[in-house]
Amino acid sequence: MNPVLDVRRAASWCGLLALLCSAAAGAAQPYYATPAQLFGPLFVRVQMAAVFPDGKTFVDAVPKASPRIILQRFHKRNPHTRAALLRFVERNFTLPAPDHTRVPKSATMQAHIATLWPLLTRPASVPPLYSSLLYVPKPYVIPGGRFREFYYWDSYFTMLGLIPDGRMAGARDMIDDFAYLIRTYGHIPNGTRTYYLSRSQPPVYYLMIALLDPRHPGRAWGDHLATLRREYAYWMRGAAGLHPGEARRNVVVMPDGTVLNRYWSAADTPRDESYRADVLLARASGRAPATVYRNLRAAAESGWDFSSRWLGDEHDLATIRTTDIVPIDLNSLLYGMERAIARGCAVRHDRSCARTFTARARRRRRAIDRYLWSAHHGYFADYDWRTGRRNKELTAATLYPLFVGLATSRQANAVAAVTRRRLLQRGGIVTTTLITGQQWDAPNGWAPLQWIAVKGLRRYGHSRLALRIAQRWVATVRRVYRHTGKMVEKYNVEQELPGGGGEYPLQDGFGWTNGVTEALLTLYPQLAHASADGAR
Repeated sequence: MNPVLDVRRAASWCGLLALLCSAAAGAAQPYYATPAQLFGPLFVRVQMAAVFPDGKTFVDAVPKASPRIILQRFHKRNPHTRAALLRFVERNFTLPAPDHTRVPKSATMQAHIATLWPLLTRPASVPPLYSSLLYVPKPYVIPGGRFREFYYWDSYFTMLGLIPDGRMAGARDMIDDFAYLIRTYGHIPNGTRTYYLSRSQPPVYYLMIALLDPRHPGRAWGDHLATLRREYAYWMRGAAGLHPGEARRNVVVMPDGTVLNRYWSAADTPRDESYRADVLLARASGRAPATVYRNLRAAAESGWDFSSRWLGDEHDLATIRTTDIVPIDLNSLLYGMERAIARGCAVRHDRSCARTFTARARRRRRAIDRYLWSAHHGYFADYDWRTGRRNKELTAATLYPLFVGLATSRQANAVAAVTRRRLLQRGGIVTTTLITGQQWDAPNGWAPLQWIAVKGLRRYGHSRLALRIAQRWVATVRRVYRHTGKMVEKYNVEQELPGGGGEYPLQDGFGWTNGVTEALLTLYPQLAHASADGAR
């Protein structure tokens, strides 16, 4: 544990104990308070008045005094208007600096990516007192734009480009940071902010570790076995004592008694960073607000925030039901984690552990085959554990079983066929087949899903289709770069344009787009000089 951080914690809590205890009416407190907990009525007033266009601005601001003093000033001045609230916040908080990262166009897109890495790298430092930022001990790479902190699953896809760009040391630092987060909090939070601690993200830590020794990943898993097993325990917490048809935390017991997993959140309140939107949605939904809030948070844990795959009515976010869904991507990744832990245990000559995790992976694979595979449709899909029905919607998550190697050859052939027929677009793989206005639906494509598709299809011998996806994606990214000078967060792969939809404007930077694009250019060097129009 960092001694400076311990001092910070002690100072924070000594000054806030009375405030927090009275606000919580005796409820147990989290180890780190979020901005909503620290600033109560001021927080609600600022967020509900939409003082800032982006709700994330205020929760990332740094207080200039203790919350107690700021709240005393707030109650004394009682600013009512939006303008008065803005003046009050500006006097009492240091607002996050706007992103003015504008890099002149380089001769090539790859040169531009190389220029971006140091601009997106942040040094290790102890966060300011009362800041929402969490400490990590080593430098890290942020996604960019409004995402000014360290994120979980983004970082794996970012590392894919860091390493071929000669930045293995940076990737090692980030893996060490994630190990620190697991040791400190028992899991890797969505991102390094207090308001992200109630949830994680898709468990790709074991994939990061494999990048340290790609020829012999078992050795790397053996070296990181303690943190791997601790993260696995987080995802499986709550399974004891459950019966078929029951769920607790991130686990669901299927009708045959097999344990599978879902996305979930320990909190059932509005997200600090999207407070106003969440409150208004819950009010309009006619549902219990806590149910709506937990499902919104669970979707944020999935990384697909938001998508029709989580909705009862595919066009109505108020019908969100993420916690009812057993997702194919999450369970594929946990299968991969179980296999990784088994191999790590074997390297450490712990035969009992190796047998245990091999058996768990085998049981999970059988359950995925039984509940998440549709032979009729020829693809893997999510399962609604409450209704006992498999969802019919086709999404790019169907490629995860190929990526982790749990599909049979017959299943992989069927998925390849449906991918070619229904998901492959002019600019790459589309996220779903439905246009809903949500950013994780058509017509958007995302860098992580292109990588999952390419690697999964190559694994099962569908190399020509994998190359076609890579060609179309790289061509789209290059075309947008030529016209805008930017590497953006998501792309419209139907029209080969910057992407749209979602809760916030399109972000520039962008960590995982840089990483996946660089990785694909390393995998297929012939694409480095290909014309943006030559990938049909």
